[in-house]
Amino acid sequence: MTRTIVVTGGGTGIGKAVAARFAADGDRTVIIGRRADVLDQAAKEIGAAALAADLSDPGQVERVRAELAERFGTIDVLVNNAGGNVAGQGDVAEQWTANFRANVLTSVLPTEALRDLLNPQGRVVFISSIAALRGSGGSSYGPMKAALHPYAFDLAAALGPRGITVNVVAPGYIEDTEFFGDTLTGERRAALLAQTHTGRAGTPQDIAETVHWLASPGGAHVTAQIIQVNGGAERGR
Repeated sequence: MTRTIVVTGGGTGIGKAVAARFAADGDRTVIIGRRADVLDQAAKEIGAAALAADLSDPGQVERVRAELAERFGTIDVLVNNAGGNVAGQGDVAEQWTANFRANVLTSVLPTEALRDLLNPQGRVVFISSIAALRGSGGSSYGPMKAALHPYAFDLAAALGPRGITVNVVAPGYIEDTEFFGDTLTGERRAALLAQTHTGRAGTPQDIAETVHWLASPGGAHVTAQIIQVNGGAERGR
């Protein structure tokens, strides 16, 4: 049966790989993000529909909800991938607020807006980070991703009676994304690889396969869990 899949932050990296994995099954897949040009290109490449919106803006989220409800009626899988370490210049309040908007609001607002559109046996997946479990070197990024974990636990309890599962996937170091930009040095990359037991970096496809499994019949009894996908990278190292 064809399902309706919504992936936020779906224009690049992990989000694009997740959306492509579902689209390859023939599912109706919608990618959402701020950059219309990036979304449109990704949508053409993977066979998805694109919907441009800033998901930290309540008004734009309501527009997204209205469009999805009109076009599809219901949703089967919601993957909250939008986010990143966006804190730049400014005082502490400005830096923490920036990452709150980018990583908490972009997940909570669409989830709350779309939860009543979720079909029975639906799936909600949040993309978090290893930084939520071991810290992010003083950045507010890790704490903001960590804020999603108890929210997901509460949501799992609330939606469980409808047969809907809610889980968190926490990646470690993933290559071929925009997360590090051009700031990752060879020394830092080597240090990240040394933290793993597998001796390699993760890929967006690693995360896509994990999310796809959670949304499959095989994941039907898995809920309120944090699934770490990091090659065995140790906490605190």
